Amino acid sequence: MTKLLAQDQDKTSGAPAEKPRAGALKPIPEDALILIPMRNTVLFPGVITPVTVGRPSSIAAAQEAVRSERKVGFVLQRDAQKNEVTPDDLYWVGTAGQVVRYITGGEGAHHMVVQGQNRFRAIEFLPGWPFLVARVQYIEKPEEQEGKLTPDIEARFLQLKAQAVEAIQLLPNAPEELAVVVQGLTSPGLLADMVANLLDVKLEEKQRLLETFDLPTRLDRVLAMLSERVGVLRISKEIGEKTKKEFDERQREHVLREQMRQIQKELGEGEDTGAELAELKKQIEDAGMPEDVHKHATKELKRLQRMGEGSAEGSMLRTYLEWLAELPWKDAPAPEIDIAKARQILDEDHYGLDKIKRRILEHLAVRKLNPTGKSPILCFVGPPGVGKTSLGQSIARATGRKFQRIALGGVHDEAEIRGHRRTYIGALPGNVIQALRRAESKNIVLMFDEIDKLGQGGFHGDPSSALLEVLDPEQNSHFRDNYLGVDFDLSKVMFITTANMLDTIPGPLRDRMEVIQLPGYTEEEKLQIARKYLVKRQLERNGLSEERLEITDEAIQSVIHDYTREAGVRNLEREIGAIVRSAAVKIAEGNVDKVRVDKADLQEILGPSRFEGEIAQRTSVPGVATGLAWTPVGGDILFIEASRTPGNGKLILTGQLGDVMKESAQAALTLVKSRAEGLGIDAASLEKSDIHVHVPAGAIPKDGPSAGVAMFMALTSLLTNRVVRNDTAMTGEISLRGLVLPVGGIKEKVLAAMRAGITTVMLPKRNQKDLQDVPEEASRKLQFVPLETVDDAVRTALVERTAPKPEPMLAD
Repeated sequence: MTKLLAQDQDKTSGAPAEKPRAGALKPIPEDALILIPMRNTVLFPGVITPVTVGRPSSIAAAQEAVRSERKVGFVLQRDAQKNEVTPDDLYWVGTAGQVVRYITGGEGAHHMVVQGQNRFRAIEFLPGWPFLVARVQYIEKPEEQEGKLTPDIEARFLQLKAQAVEAIQLLPNAPEELAVVVQGLTSPGLLADMVANLLDVKLEEKQRLLETFDLPTRLDRVLAMLSERVGVLRISKEIGEKTKKEFDERQREHVLREQMRQIQKELGEGEDTGAELAELKKQIEDAGMPEDVHKHATKELKRLQRMGEGSAEGSMLRTYLEWLAELPWKDAPAPEIDIAKARQILDEDHYGLDKIKRRILEHLAVRKLNPTGKSPILCFVGPPGVGKTSLGQSIARATGRKFQRIALGGVHDEAEIRGHRRTYIGALPGNVIQALRRAESKNIVLMFDEIDKLGQGGFHGDPSSALLEVLDPEQNSHFRDNYLGVDFDLSKVMFITTANMLDTIPGPLRDRMEVIQLPGYTEEEKLQIARKYLVKRQLERNGLSEERLEITDEAIQSVIHDYTREAGVRNLEREIGAIVRSAAVKIAEGNVDKVRVDKADLQEILGPSRFEGEIAQRTSVPGVATGLAWTPVGGDILFIEASRTPGNGKLILTGQLGDVMKESAQAALTLVKSRAEGLGIDAASLEKSDIHVHVPAGAIPKDGPSAGVAMFMALTSLLTNRVVRNDTAMTGEISLRGLVLPVGGIKEKVLAAMRAGITTVMLPKRNQKDLQDVPEEASRKLQFVPLETVDDAVRTALVERTAPKPEPMLAD
């Protein structure tokens, strides 16, 4: 069967509607159908066709039909432009079909393949569903389905079949199998519906055929329409033959024009094209190409000279040769590296990051002493807003090279890296070659930004695999772009990559890079960054100067502590921008000449404090502990809450926890039960209670074993009716023997604790070695308590309540 694409797209619709959950809708009566309005297609019985739905109600209808394995009624809407339709906007006769396949697509569109089965007439539309539902009356199939054809029906059937075969033969590029299918049909009704589906007529005419239940009448109408279309196809075929003849004449004219061009050349006329080709030849000679590339370019240039001026292939070949000629083939000397100047530039552009700067200077020193050596590929990994991209720009300034950046977020096509083959119309080289052409030099700093967000490989190829050759010093001296078709030396390029996390970078690609971790900033570092860079930048952007606006250090510290909680400084800059804009309004109104913003003014400008007293408030009752977590955007704190209710000893876990975190909670409860006597807990009462452990921010998935200590402390606090200190946060995995095992991300977790106002951090004793990477300010402000067993955590963090109020337990 021929498949036609039916569209039901809502141009103004947003994200795809969520698939209804089982049990969310009331049952649909057996004599009712789910209806989907169609904009530009009439579905006939026996026809298989793809359908695209985009309106939320249509998506919900399709998903409910797939879930409940019900038939769907497809009805044509009278006005295709309407997005919200009512029963009065629809034709009440349609086709019931079965959804054969359902695919969720992108950009709000969902696709399904449906097979039409029966005509129906809508009797009554029913309310109560997020989509159209109607009671229907199925139209019985004609008598010919019983195998008995009357002579008048059989005559019409044979005539329709003959005309359908003729129409197929007249159609250009019609599949041969279609004629065989038509010849093999034995049902007049099915043939009439199939031909009606194929007819290129108005939708109203097709709807009229669908509503024609009498078989002889339907056959007559289809015959009349098909006869008209066959006449049109005959005329089209005659026109096509004439067009082919005219095309042959044009080809003859092209040959004559080419001969005329040669004659003009001999006469010294039409020399513009020749001058352009001469200039292109000169560019190729001066480009400094390797011998094999020069030989290839010269050969292609000769081909271009033999082609006609208006040839499409000649235009593509000229573009290709221009790309070859404009690439930086010559080995220009690399700029001299001045280590002292590089250190000065890094210090000017970035505050802190001493370890990172030291590694960058080591890298530059090696490049200076051994310019021909194969230097490693640097990968800056850290949370957003810590300066990864700007570090690459600083390296370019420090080395005197041009800087080019390629954003890899969401790139899913290998051709973005390697380019398209020249056989495709509009083909271009990949982004690597394009960046070199823009820079006009091999000696550049080329940054692949957000390499951890590369799209997954599909039928377009895998871009991460294409990057393996680019980022391998052993291979990139012979990089071959698909468009160029020749080798290009990338060994002179200084490659830098950035990422927020390493987990999503494929192993072979990660193995080619030297990872440099960028931690988050401390409050003191943020204050200095705001003073030296952020305030000045916002003043410049908003047309103010330091003479007209003063923001005190106390105000900036309050913004850092009370209004932002992040590893980087992006939100801090946004808040400073809000302060500057507020001052700009006052100055622009002419009320004042100079504005001074202090801590007391922030509430009026930025609103109330967002984080003040959060931990003290949430940990003021037993059963709550403060944990530390690592995230791709830096460390963060999380609260573990536990509650006790009458029950039979069940453990309830909520907060969108992963499997590992669920197992940590089970291990924590088992450990508490095993130490119940030593902790002063009535073990017998646990069998009559249900324990509910919840981790707030339930919309965010959480996983990992490092919350084991916090879960143990929350349960112990609940069952002993003692509170956990509100100035203490903890991390660590636990074993069933009570040991506290090491975890990762210590540096990020410690910085998160300091940002949240924590003063004491409990961490596994075996993680003490990781504290050497913690900034000096954090080491000075925080007290670290090493944990060997959970007993150390109980002694440090649990305190008696000021006014104990035991949780009441209901009697059995």
